[in-house]
Amino acid sequence: MELRVAGDLVEVVVWDSDPVLPVARAADAGRVGQHGLEIVMAIAQGFEVQREPVGKRITARIALPDDLGGDVTGRRPQ
Repeated sequence: MELRVAGDLVEVVVWDSDPVLPVARAADAGRVGQHGLEIVMAIAQGFEVQREPVGKRITARIALPDDLGGDVTGRRPQ
């Protein structure tokens, strides 16, 4: 796992040796577990998957707060 700050984003990069690419599932409140990708997609400003010679590398870009109040760059409080 790597963490990198790129301007107003933090990039979270993970690698694993499994060649199977992640697939977002349809929302299902009754499903127990396997919600990780759904959560990442809900908070990430960018998401990409790259095949590697062995496995895959996944990068998620998440906005850093503009201030201590938690307002995030590029998003308005809801």
